[in-house]
Amino acid sequence: MTTDDSTAPEAAPTPEKSSKTKTIVGGIITLIVLVLVFGIVLPQFGDYDQAWAAIQAMSAVALGILFLMTIFNIIAYVWPYQAALPTLKYKPAFLIRQTSFMISNVIPLGGAFGIAVQYAMLNFYKIGPGEATAGIGIVSAWNTFVTLSLPIFAAVGLVLIGQAKGVAFAVAAIGLVAVVAVVLLVAAILRSPETARKVGEWGDRAVKWAYGLFKKTPTFSVVNEVLKFRSSTVDVVSQGWLRITGTSYLQQFMQFLILWAAIFAIQGGSNAPVSFLEAFAAFAFGRLTTFIPLPPGGLGTTDAAITGILVGFGAANNDALAAVMVWRALTYFPQVIIGIGTYLYYRAKQAKTETSPA
Repeated sequence: MTTDDSTAPEAAPTPEKSSKTKTIVGGIITLIVLVLVFGIVLPQFGDYDQAWAAIQAMSAVALGILFLMTIFNIIAYVWPYQAALPTLKYKPAFLIRQTSFMISNVIPLGGAFGIAVQYAMLNFYKIGPGEATAGIGIVSAWNTFVTLSLPIFAAVGLVLIGQAKGVAFAVAAIGLVAVVAVVLLVAAILRSPETARKVGEWGDRAVKWAYGLFKKTPTFSVVNEVLKFRSSTVDVVSQGWLRITGTSYLQQFMQFLILWAAIFAIQGGSNAPVSFLEAFAAFAFGRLTTFIPLPPGGLGTTDAAITGILVGFGAANNDALAAVMVWRALTYFPQVIIGIGTYLYYRAKQAKTETSPA
C-alpha cells in the first residue's frame, strides 16, 4: 500500500532552518533600512559629493590626529572585556573582542552569533562557561548603563550653556529613570542571595503575566537566572566595579572624541558653529538608536540621528554629513577588517590545535 504524500503531516521546521530564516529576513530588513537611510534620509541633510570635498580639504595634522585616535580607540575597546574577565590576557581578549565586533556589526541579528563565538573562543583560551557568562553579561550590562547615562550628562551640559531643549530634557529624564532602575536592580541582586531571590520572584510574576496575555506558560525561571547571574558576577563586580565602569566610559568617550575631531577639523577650528558640548549631546542622543536591533550596530540609523542633531545645533548640512561619514568610517571599518583577520587567525590556530598529536 502506498502513502499519499499530499496527506502526510508536514515535518516541523528544524532549529537550523528557523535560524536561517530569521537571518535571511533580518538581512532583507537591514538592507531596506540601509537603502532608506543612506539613499533617502542622509541626502536630505547634505550632498555626498560636497561632504567628500570637505573631507578632502582636511589638513594633514587633522588626519594624523584622527589616525592616532582611531588606533587608541581600537586598543581601548578591549579594556572593558579585560576588566570583566580579570584572568584573560590582552592578546586573547583583543582577538575575541575584535572578532565579536565584526560578527555583531556585520551580520543581521548578529548579536546572538557574536555571543556564541565569544563562548567558543573563551573556551579555547581556557575560560570556563561560568566565568565566560559573567564576563559577557557584565560587559553587556555596563555598556547599556553607559549608553543610557550619556544623554543625562549631555543634558546637564546643554543646561550649562543655555542650549537645553524640551526633547533633550525628556530623553534625559527617561534615561535617568532607566539608569537609576538598573543601578538599584543590580545593587539589590548583588547585595545578598535573599534580595536576589526577591528580585527574581518579581521577575517571575512579570514574565508570567506577559506570557498569560498570549495564553502561554513560561518555560524558564527568572529566580534561577538571577541567582546564576549573582553567583557568577558578585566577586568580579564587587572587586572591580570601578575599573569596569571607567573602561566602559572611556571606550564610548573615545568614539565621541573621533567625532569631535572630525567636526572640529571640517568646521574650521574653535570658531565652529557647533561647540564641544553640543557635539557630545548629538553623539549621546544619537547613540540611543543602537538599541534598535536592525540594522547591526546602529549602522545608518545612528548616523542619521547624529547628523540631524548636529544640523539642529547649527552645523552646515554638508559639514555635519562629512563629520559623521568620517566618524563612521574610523569607528566601523577598521575594526571590521581587523575582526575578519582575528577570526581567521583564531580558526587557523584552533585547527592547528585540533590536528596536533596528543
